[in-house]
Amino acid sequence: MATLKVEIVSPEAALWVGEAAALTARSSDGDFTILPQHTETVGDIVPGVVRVATSAGEVAFAVHGGYFQVGPDGVEGQTIATVLAGVAERVNEIDVARAQIAKDEAEAQIAAASKVEQHDTSAHLLAYAALQRAELRLRAAAK
Repeated sequence: MATLKVEIVSPEAALWVGEAAALTARSSDGDFTILPQHTETVGDIVPGVVRVATSAGEVAFAVHGGYFQVGPDGVEGQTIATVLAGVAERVNEIDVARAQIAKDEAEAQIAAASKVEQHDTSAHLLAYAALQRAELRLRAAAK
């Protein structure tokens, strides 16, 4: 019987490893789903929610970008899908209050950077990236 092994990893830790029925995420080419016996492939993952369907239910992760790789696991009939994320966290572990504070702070930094006579592009970009991360966390936690 064909099986799918999924690994969700970040530089800090392996966030989840286990058997799954499917993995769903979004790349720069659009949404995709990985199933057992999926063809070998490599691609990017854009910021969003990565969902893993398991026999015990769904496990979801807020992923702030990264890459995925799919291929055989060396075991007959087993496919492995690995998500390599720069920053990722389980959706059910998101601290909503902290994410809201981060969003408010990023919006204030963007407003302040826009008012400065000599516009600091790097400060503006860092604040915008922080805003994007906070908004992703809040959207993911709300679902």
